[in-house]
Amino acid sequence: MKRKETRGRPQKHPLVVGDAQRQELEQIVKQRRHRALVFRARIILQCAVGLNDNAVAATLRTTNNTVGYWRRRFSQGGVESLWDEPRPGAPRQIGDEKIQQVIDLTLQSKPAAATHWSTRLMAQKLDVSQSTIGRIWRAFGLKPHRHETFQISTDPFFIEKVRDIVGLYLSPPTNALVLCVDEKSQIQALNRTQPVLPLRPGQVERRTPEYQRHGTTSLFAALDIATGNVIGECFRRHRSSEFKNFLDQIDSAVPTELEVHLILDNYSTHKTAEVKRWLQRHRRYHLHFTPTHSSWINQVERWFALLTQRQIKHGSHHSVKDLETAIKQFIAAHNKNPKPFLWTKSADQILENLRRFATETVKIHTD
Repeated sequence: MKRKETRGRPQKHPLVVGDAQRQELEQIVKQRRHRALVFRARIILQCAVGLNDNAVAATLRTTNNTVGYWRRRFSQGGVESLWDEPRPGAPRQIGDEKIQQVIDLTLQSKPAAATHWSTRLMAQKLDVSQSTIGRIWRAFGLKPHRHETFQISTDPFFIEKVRDIVGLYLSPPTNALVLCVDEKSQIQALNRTQPVLPLRPGQVERRTPEYQRHGTTSLFAALDIATGNVIGECFRRHRSSEFKNFLDQIDSAVPTELEVHLILDNYSTHKTAEVKRWLQRHRRYHLHFTPTHSSWINQVERWFALLTQRQIKHGSHHSVKDLETAIKQFIAAHNKNPKPFLWTKSADQILENLRRFATETVKIHTD
């Protein structure tokens, strides 16, 4: 009896991918630096588990021809074949010496009567085009027009405080609540003098730069690092008595059987005799002060940034009461679906980064 012959294309064998190749492909997918390369690496990883072209194409939402093409490329050249091949074009007109000159001038000099170089000024100086200067700056990550701020803490107990607070974040104590506490003071109730023109297709929201001041309020907030829930209250003044009242509010909201660890800054209202007497009457509270000039370590500051971005910055409020109502609505909406911030850096990693930054800063000023 004759064996029945199968018709159609021959079945492709699973793509053979070595352990080193698989690790390299997985690293490409994790880094996500080149979208096209990540897509091709995913195709190869899918083929390596035995899926046919149809299944891979359906999973990655592409075509069979695309899957087959990169399967063949990988079989012939390995991981390196997934990169784009050099494209033909005219040879570059700018030599290495000119590129080095652009970099040196950018890093080591300033133009006359200006604080930093622009593409136009640099192009005039070196007699090249602005686009050439722009390409060189982009290639080497140079942005003379931008700047950032920094402040190195001079707290003599900086290391101890960082280890203490980061330890609470990464390994919170059992049967205890860790709250990040701070005040966002002097929030202004600003009302635009003319109506805001709403967002439209092809047109961003427009508003007048002129506004009327209707007073200020201060928000006291406590962020639960475990749940992301926020306890908040607005006060018209920002004194030790208001802070003590906010502590009373925290105490009424926290179960009595829990120890409470408060992370807060060194503001004078946190250390008055009135607050110390309150703490003596409430022995379950433990204070952890952040180092000076280190607000970045207090997680509630990140929540304040969300409040500013989503509610205050673009808001227009006719009165302080109107502003306080908007803040309370934001807190209520946040607490309906709270999400804690994920702290990933250990104390050793933070201290090493700061050591390296301080060393580079000293080297720059001594050179």
